[in-house]
Amino acid sequence: MLKQRGVLIFPEELCPEWEERMYAAGLNLLGLSGMSPDPFGRSAAEVMEAFLTPENRAVLERLESRGVDVEWEMHSLSCLLPRALFEEHPEWFRVNKEGRRTNDVNLCSSSEEALEEVSRRAAELARLYRPRTNRYHFWMDDIADSACYCPRCGDLSHSDQAMKVYNAIIRGIRRVNPQATQCYLAYHDTIQPPRLVKPEPGIFLEFAPMDRVFDKGIADLSSEKNREQSRHLPELLAVFGTQGSQALDYWLDNSYFSNWTKPPKPFHLQRKTLEADIRYYREMGIESVTTFACYLGEEYTALYPYGGEVEEYGRLLCEESASG
Repeated sequence: MLKQRGVLIFPEELCPEWEERMYAAGLNLLGLSGMSPDPFGRSAAEVMEAFLTPENRAVLERLESRGVDVEWEMHSLSCLLPRALFEEHPEWFRVNKEGRRTNDVNLCSSSEEALEEVSRRAAELARLYRPRTNRYHFWMDDIADSACYCPRCGDLSHSDQAMKVYNAIIRGIRRVNPQATQCYLAYHDTIQPPRLVKPEPGIFLEFAPMDRVFDKGIADLSSEKNREQSRHLPELLAVFGTQGSQALDYWLDNSYFSNWTKPPKPFHLQRKTLEADIRYYREMGIESVTTFACYLGEEYTALYPYGGEVEEYGRLLCEESASG
């Protein structure tokens, strides 16, 4: 049985229409996701603080009272290690492929001081909102090929470097919430499992196969992209186990299908792909399934007729959950 059945939207998209969809679809997880920095230059903490007004907190409490858990999922590393610290501590930041130390994204994973700063700020970020699930999703920066290439990091893969960071994050969060868990986001450069660095207690797998096609299932071997993404899942589960595991896919992500450009494009759900993927994730032992569902809010319905895709998605998840 699927523990969590959810969607992930931008905080500014939360509206009465989305609230009613959650109930009608039988979904029990709402994820709030924002870029960090966002288009206004705000950090993850500033995005959360701006959203968590008394009015919005009341909406989240109402959702929870009706069985919908709320979590934050955000690229947060530039908040957990502010770029301005580069002037005082350049050694905390990564060396790029050209051999230049830079504060553009992420960090040097071999800097123990940098990792301790990440832990400290992760605790501060966790204080802003404590999810009822005790699950946290503070992600690395969303940039391809953003690992550190210094001599000390040279033997560590992108995934091993990310694992060191996620271990630092969970250590920090557990200072303020001992029951906390934190995801390892398997995505782009970190889709392969870490080999040299082991997950510390409290780390769970979040599998996000973004580099895929949607006219075929993720496990369809006739698709080279899907085959490359899905081949890593068994290895990831061997490292992290299935406990707490979550698939974060993109079936409803109209921001993706609109190339992250507004106005959004008309959306059409690939139902056969969705059915095949849900079945595959369940067969692999994945405990929770969610999807990005951005660009389907009030701005979308002002332009196009809404076809009930969220409710259809929820129905398929509930049916698969009941069958298992």
